[in-house]
Amino acid sequence: MTRADNIIKLLLIDDSAEDAEQTISILRNGGIAVRPSRATNEAELETALEQQTPDVILAHIASKELKLPQIRDAAARGGRDIALIASGRGMTDDAIVTAFRDGARALALRGSHEHLQMVVRREFDALTMRRSVRRLEANLRESERRCDALLDSSRDPIAFVHEGMHVRANKAYLDMFGYDDFEDVEGVSILDMIAPNDADDFKALLKRLSKGDKPPQRLNLKAKRSDETTFDATMEFSEASYEGEPCQQITFRLQAVDANMAQELDALRSKDLVTDLFNRQHMMTLIQQGVDAVANGKGDQALLLIEPDDFRKVLDAVGLGNTDVILGDLANVLRKHLRDTDVAGRIGEHTFAALIGERGADETKQLAEKLRNAFSERIFEIGKQSISLTVSMGGVLIGEKNANAATVLNLATSALRGAQGEGGNRVRIVDPAEEDKAAAEANRHWISLIDKALANNGFVLYYQPIISLHGAEGDFYEILLRMSGPKGEIPPGQFLGIAEREGRLPAIDRWVIANAVRAIAERERAGHRTTFFIKLTAQSLEDQTLLPWIAQQLKTSRQRGDSLVFEMPESKVVTSLKQARAFAKGLEQIHCGFALEQFGSGLNSFQLLKHIPAHYLKIDRNFMADLPKQKENQDRIKDICEQAHHAGKLTVAEFVEDAASMSILFSCGVNFVQGNFLQEPEKILIQG
Repeated sequence: MTRADNIIKLLLIDDSAEDAEQTISILRNGGIAVRPSRATNEAELETALEQQTPDVILAHIASKELKLPQIRDAAARGGRDIALIASGRGMTDDAIVTAFRDGARALALRGSHEHLQMVVRREFDALTMRRSVRRLEANLRESERRCDALLDSSRDPIAFVHEGMHVRANKAYLDMFGYDDFEDVEGVSILDMIAPNDADDFKALLKRLSKGDKPPQRLNLKAKRSDETTFDATMEFSEASYEGEPCQQITFRLQAVDANMAQELDALRSKDLVTDLFNRQHMMTLIQQGVDAVANGKGDQALLLIEPDDFRKVLDAVGLGNTDVILGDLANVLRKHLRDTDVAGRIGEHTFAALIGERGADETKQLAEKLRNAFSERIFEIGKQSISLTVSMGGVLIGEKNANAATVLNLATSALRGAQGEGGNRVRIVDPAEEDKAAAEANRHWISLIDKALANNGFVLYYQPIISLHGAEGDFYEILLRMSGPKGEIPPGQFLGIAEREGRLPAIDRWVIANAVRAIAERERAGHRTTFFIKLTAQSLEDQTLLPWIAQQLKTSRQRGDSLVFEMPESKVVTSLKQARAFAKGLEQIHCGFALEQFGSGLNSFQLLKHIPAHYLKIDRNFMADLPKQKENQDRIKDICEQAHHAGKLTVAEFVEDAASMSILFSCGVNFVQGNFLQEPEKILIQG
């Protein structure tokens, strides 16, 4: 899914612009990206629906002009699928019932930020799911159409049978049995195609199938044509569906080989010739069947993926010519430790899969460790050489919540790569039942890393140039943060969310400011006039001692105040307006600058400038996506720049992706640009 797919197009029905802005900020603070619009009357509603079909309409039930039935009818015109959410305070039972009767899919309680976020996220997820289902249904219809065409053109005689009756048959089937048209056999029992001597056995098979038993893959018998003549035939069964109903696909073949040879051919088609395990195609079928069984509540299953560690080094030791030998030996070790209820296959060059059945979580984990030890303890005799090796294993316990073949394979693959990333010779099993416990442990681990970084100077600063398009004096940079970890530097997206929940952001902000001031001092001493843009978190606004502390940092390092510009997202400023205003005014007193990030994302962003004395406006990054092809975004950026310049503000465009965007931004009047296309961030090396 692309970044644009995750942005919710939100239409707010609210008489109060202030309340609408507050709603947008609540959603964004909850990590929900929205592209908002607002309507207060019927004309604005129709315009909003025509210009941009919203994903979600959030309607305040106290709206004076627009009522839920009116909104519902307008949204439904043209066959639109839009999630309509009613919102209100202190709603009575009758009001709630009325809201649902009038077309609301959900109800969001005003005053509860978390409830609003949960409801909007859930309804957008449901809408996304409905859209996905419609796409899948369209794809299914197209696939069925193509399958139908292939069925008609197939030379194999094929029939679909539901509850023992013909529901579909192709021309080859009709020709084999001497019928001219499908109407001659439609609704006729398949039993009528079986010779009398085999009729009783086949009738018993049909009874077993009706009880849910699995059919045999192949059945040899005598078939009967419409003229009562018989012939030796082989019936091949496979589960299928026709027009949404489960059925059996039956293929008739003339007996050309004996039964034993046919079974041998089937085995050969499903086996990997190197390892004698199942091949990838057959193994994927078995995994899908296992997942389907779990989804239907039929027993426990687990999938294990196994790869030898440093396999290239193993091949260098034994020679490429012995690749098949070592793979065969690995397969023998795997096979030796599995039960009859387990199945194993080779699904990659040196990747093995084992589908484990009828074991609980603990027993599956014990088996995985037992397998790992078995591989590491085995001495492999390859020609005149004796070698040992280790394996990494990744697995997933399959439950109803993750009973999807693609999901299961992705989870197992991720677990395997995780085991390899930790040095190999490890087992990592994903257990859905332990995910909450693991999340809590991971949270404790991250807090420990953050606290250690704060105590031991364990953060790292980077800076990225902010380039003036109009020759502004001096060098401008944005300060970016990383954290030193056990295995390298950790990007902020992995730890700042936890730091926010645990109240560590103010301390991190101070560390960044102190070290940024030191870095500026070094650059100034080298003769480089520098301005640093430093991100500030909303939690720091509560700290009444921060401004005096910043002033003291500047005084101690003998630096000018305008060398620092503090920046905050527009949505965070809106939700902490009083504190942000006081802080921005305090910055003016010590001559520091203030910038609004993600500017233009609100309903009326310039209204905010009446309260916040910002010097720089950093244009919302969503306007930059595929800018050369988005005329609407180009016009919006130009409008922002014109209003900003009129108000005496400077504009910055982040995430510049290409040269064409540079040209457009220059023509729009943007003052500064920034992005990896121009220059990637560099580490700041601070002396002593």
